[in-house]
Amino acid sequence: MNITEGSIHPPKGFKTIGIHCGLKPNNAKDFALIVSDRPATAAGTFTTNRVFAAPVAVNREYLENGQAQAIVVNSKNANACTGDQGLLDARQTAAWAAEKIGCATEDVLINSTGVIGVPLPLDKIKNGIEIGFPQLSENGWDDAANAIMTTDTVPKKATVQLTLGGATITISGIAKGAGMIAPNMATMLSFITTDAKLSKEQTQSALKKAVVQSFNCITVDGDMSTNDTVLFLANGAAENQNLSESELETFQTTLNALCESLAKQIARDGEGATKLITIHVTHASSFDNARTIGLSVANSSLVKTAVFGRDPNWGRILCAVGYAGVDIDPQKVTVSMAGIPIFGNGGGLPFDKDQAIESLGAANIDIDIDLNNGESSATLYTCDLTYDYVRINAEYTT
Repeated sequence: MNITEGSIHPPKGFKTIGIHCGLKPNNAKDFALIVSDRPATAAGTFTTNRVFAAPVAVNREYLENGQAQAIVVNSKNANACTGDQGLLDARQTAAWAAEKIGCATEDVLINSTGVIGVPLPLDKIKNGIEIGFPQLSENGWDDAANAIMTTDTVPKKATVQLTLGGATITISGIAKGAGMIAPNMATMLSFITTDAKLSKEQTQSALKKAVVQSFNCITVDGDMSTNDTVLFLANGAAENQNLSESELETFQTTLNALCESLAKQIARDGEGATKLITIHVTHASSFDNARTIGLSVANSSLVKTAVFGRDPNWGRILCAVGYAGVDIDPQKVTVSMAGIPIFGNGGGLPFDKDQAIESLGAANIDIDIDLNNGESSATLYTCDLTYDYVRINAEYTT
């Protein structure tokens, strides 16, 4: 399986665009459209934050029928904590886009990201729809990926092709996210499209399984947003035959890998980050326990600052493992950092500290935690915590 990052192979039947509609200064792209040439089966997963944005509320309602034809996204403004007017604004955006497409309002999914508590400037959103639709293109994915960014430093893109059901199927996705990243999910948006023919039930099941081990396994700072959304549209334009059970498994594995790629790109681009940290928790009593311990370590500011400072401080890792709330035996736990065994048999292991410091200077750091307590495992992704993270978030609205 060859997941391509950094570019998009457009799935059949989808057109996109990313433009400047007036929300961001200096003509920066801030408005994106993703449109299918036919109704698609659709699924979504959303933030579990009880304070959720108007677009999340509207999308949950519109997705009840398992169908969509378009995705509209604006950055710079989250349309969150904006009361009844925010809901009206989200619905109006969908209605304007639906009129252009010629579909039902409920088939347009609305997404916003940016500053919380600021009313959505509808005149600019309408402007984006008016000037964006004529520019829709099969090759507009790069612009769309740029338009949904906020504090991101790079766009996140992934694409893959495979042959199933007698046809070539494409799965492609874009994402944004750099701060307020914590399950379930992160301050992130991701839009995944495929030209595969899937039933509504297959679409929802596939997305749910993929999100569990990708977007729900990343964290940057432990803060959960009001707008987190992953949307998945399957329009059937590849005209594949109905997928067999084994082909559905192959499709699922491929979708999992694509979502994992996007999730890792988000973690790698954490605000102020200099390193991607991958935490492998193995031989746990269950996947949930492995994931819980991994997230505890991934969310530890002390672990994240240690990695930034190239400090092989295994005590911080063990501490985070211990307060995760999972029953473990510390005497059985082993820990390696950047490939160097640093803890085992209930205590620290001898290692070359200078070598460890040098190894921790790499851009990708692995932390391996073996619980020796079962057969389950989980992999989590995070980043280091740096001086720049504080600066970026201290100046976010000022």
